[in-house]
This record gives sequence, C-alpha cells and structure tokens, in this order.
Amino acid sequence: MFFIKQELPINRQIRAKEVQLIGENGEKLGVMALNEALEKAEEKNLDLVLVAPNATPVVCKIMNYGKYKFEQAKKEKEAKKKQKVLEVKEIRVTPNIEEHDFGFKSKNARKFLTDGNKVKITVRFRGREVNNSKAGELVLNKFIENLEDISTVEKRPKLEGRNMFTILAKKTDK
Repeated sequence: MFFIKQELPINRQIRAKEVQLIGENGEKLGVMALNEALEKAEEKNLDLVLVAPNATPVVCKIMNYGKYKFEQAKKEKEAKKKQKVLEVKEIRVTPNIEEHDFGFKSKNARKFLTDGNKVKITVRFRGREVNNSKAGELVLNKFIENLEDISTVEKRPKLEGRNMFTILAKKTDK
C-alpha cells in the first residue's frame, strides 16, 4: 500500500476568500474568489493546491495532486540512491603484534580505505599491558606510517580505558 503524506492544503481545505490562481501549465490566471478557482479546477478534473500560504493573496495552482506527490516521492527515492553511506571499519590488534599479522591487517585497512570507508584501528590492552601504553602507540604510528600514501589521520592515537585507537580516512583528491 502506498500512502501519500499530505503537506499542502488542497481543494476544500483552503481557507481563503480570494486566491491568485496559476493554471496547470504555469500560466497566471489572475486573482479570483476561492469558489471560482475551485470550479475551474473541477472543470479540468484536477485539484486546487495551496502553494504559497504566506503571500497576499494566497497563491493556488491547478494540478493533479496525486501525481505531484508521486513525483516528489520518486525524486526523494532517487536522491537516497545516490547517497554514499560512510562506514567506519574497525581493525583490532594487540600491542605485541607479529610482523605477518601486521602486514595482513594493514592490507585489510588499505582495502577498506580504497573502498571509501574510514578505518578505526584499535589496540586492546590486556592485563598489565596497559601500563606500557607506549607500545600500543608505536603500533598505531606504524599503521599510520604504512598507510600514509592513501590516508589522512582524522583522530590521533588516544587512550580510552583499556583501548587506544586512531581513525584514518581516505585522502581527498584535489
């Protein structure tokens, strides 16, 4: 079922004594009484739609309201399709990450960045590792250095509780 959300007052919902009337093709038909404007719209089997309620006199247009709302919904849907939803992909590592694991994780981060996503690299400290947070910072800086050709640092390495993280975004082309 398709519902039209009604925003503009139409036909008998309009509460004005006289209106500035615009025809269905955009031509101005002049100022006239509301009843006269309603009759003209009914003659053409169309709706009288209030388009400018703040003008004096108010401006009404003769149009097919259902078709108008359908076109508006179609335009909104089309605009949503063109929107790019930005995701933040997270990569978790430990402060004492091995070289092979580092290479694998940085390759994944590179792939995420080229796809246009942001990458959040998190170093999770376990147990007493949090006392040596410098090791975690070194790992994050190594990631930043490794990916600096395609990314920019959006958030510098920061310690929050038992995690230290940084956020990288794809470099914008100028």
